[in-house]
Amino acid sequence: MPCSLALLLVAAATWAVASPADRCNKALCASDVSKCLLQEVCQCEANQAGCPCCQECAFCLGNLWESCCECVGLCDERPASSPRSAQRSSMHNLTSPVPSLFRALMAISDNDPPVGWSILTLPVEEELRQNHADTSHLLLGPHTGLASPDAKGLNATAPPCQAIFFNECLSMSRCRAACQSVGAWRYRWFHNACCQCLGPDCRGYGGARAQCSNCWE
Repeated sequence: MPCSLALLLVAAATWAVASPADRCNKALCASDVSKCLLQEVCQCEANQAGCPCCQECAFCLGNLWESCCECVGLCDERPASSPRSAQRSSMHNLTSPVPSLFRALMAISDNDPPVGWSILTLPVEEELRQNHADTSHLLLGPHTGLASPDAKGLNATAPPCQAIFFNECLSMSRCRAACQSVGAWRYRWFHNACCQCLGPDCRGYGGARAQCSNCWE
């Protein structure tokens, strides 16, 4: 057995016995946290500047992220401004968007209300005005390449951002798969397990709040 793997196995086993996080629910989290530690996706420190591994760690823990982030020391510890789970989200681009499929689903939904999801239509200038750096919303993931919040020079006839919110709670991996299936180009997974799929005309963050009808804290 390679030395590095042996050390990781020992570390995971040690964590399961003596996790330093007082609020860590070992009975619920032990198996999944050990798996993520072995994959080396939760080994960083969150601070005011950000969290370099939270995207991958949240993906690995799925629906257990909110319950088990204490076990890996990645929960936001700012007591005065710590955002609720619905105010945290992770965003990621999808590799094979199908704009024609997404727009076709939007067109069908105009005449036949969709079953299983709701649609948010947001003017692009409103979408671009979001600036999560100045709010209590913690946005994780590789989102540095998003459009600037400055909407100056934006064409007045630009189509609005349309996004899908699934009614039910989804894990992060199911959210990614669901958004891929509707042709979206980006997904945004709120940490209360609400899933948003962004359409091809969205230029930034989509909707700022979790709006899944059957998925609340």
